[in-house]
Amino acid sequence: MAIALSGHSVIIKKISIPATSEEELAEVIPWEAEQYIPFDVEDVNLAYQVLKGASGGEGNMDVLLVAAKKDKINDYTSVVGQAGRNPLLVDVDVFALQNCYEMNYEADDAMGTALINLGASTTNVAILKGTTSIFWRDISVGGNHYNDAIRKELNLSFDQAETLKRGEEVDGIPVENVTPIIASVNDYIGTEIQKTIDFFKNTTPGENIEKMVIAGGSSRVPHLRESLAERFGVPVEPLNPFNRVTVRKGIAPETLEELSSSVTIAVGLAARRVGDNR
Repeated sequence: MAIALSGHSVIIKKISIPATSEEELAEVIPWEAEQYIPFDVEDVNLAYQVLKGASGGEGNMDVLLVAAKKDKINDYTSVVGQAGRNPLLVDVDVFALQNCYEMNYEADDAMGTALINLGASTTNVAILKGTTSIFWRDISVGGNHYNDAIRKELNLSFDQAETLKRGEEVDGIPVENVTPIIASVNDYIGTEIQKTIDFFKNTTPGENIEKMVIAGGSSRVPHLRESLAERFGVPVEPLNPFNRVTVRKGIAPETLEELSSSVTIAVGLAARRVGDNR
């Protein structure tokens, strides 16, 4: 099986180094990585991929470098092992997100697309130009901000807040009572995403975002899509991880629809195979 990581323990960098052979590259990468990662190179697992069609300048090559802290990987693989499964592949959330998008949609090579996966505590942002990754970042915001705000304002339990967040009435409390709370958190999350988008634009001159595609359980929060569309002035669409995926018979359409926002990373991981370079 495959698992994915995200957050501060994962570093993704595009680096430019002198062109070298594949054999020499394996020896050079650990030395190069020390310049770009804030951890001791002995404490991380490194992976890299030469970016085809990209050049870091005359005599140079662009390489995508990924570093993940070993203790974080061990924590994840230990939990999976205790559940009786054998993790064979460790990926990164933003790359699984991109894989899911690419396997379900045709990409326009001229269009800049922001993929936003809103999890409980972390939001993954991947910006593509066609099918080429040009920016990645994880933001420490997510669906828990809604629950915390609702619980604080209305003195409710986590489960009650979760139900209201989804737009369902609970224990006689009308959804209208949480509308201003949700609107406030929508604005906060939009602001945090905007900081990342602004950083992308400042560090990648000439690139723009013309479409936003959102996924993750929190992407279903009422009026979030409309709030993001108004803020960024671009279409905001939900990512359907089953758009081109054949699902076995017997699964009700309403079940698939309910699951669709929450399984994007899982579907992206399912496309991976040990030893591939996706």
